[in-house]
Amino acid sequence: MNASDDHVHGHGDTHGHGTRRDYLIGFALSAVLTAAPFWLVMTGALGDSRVTAAWIIALAFAQIVVHTIFFLHVNTQAEGGWTLLALLFTLVMVAIVISGSLWIMYHLNSNMMSMPMPPEAAAGPP
Repeated sequence: MNASDDHVHGHGDTHGHGTRRDYLIGFALSAVLTAAPFWLVMTGALGDSRVTAAWIIALAFAQIVVHTIFFLHVNTQAEGGWTLLALLFTLVMVAIVISGSLWIMYHLNSNMMSMPMPPEAAAGPP
């Protein structure tokens, strides 16, 4: 192994697993993206709970991207792009399952056959 191959392990891998600098950047970004939602909730900085929840979700997606790039090393070069293709396929499948589940749950009440309530039950206890 020469100096340019220091980031490649000796067990037959032909691609690097990241440098110390990449891991430190990933760790710093992960720490910030973990601390920020706690700060938002504990200080109530945004005031509105819906806005805070939206920011927490956005920061969670940002953290997923950071972990995918800096720790899982999923990019277009790794494994000839197959890891990125597998990740995209997984994301599409998860999106289909989640959106389908939400659609079913949202429409479940209106699509279920409901039995009319007897008048004496609707009046309540005597």
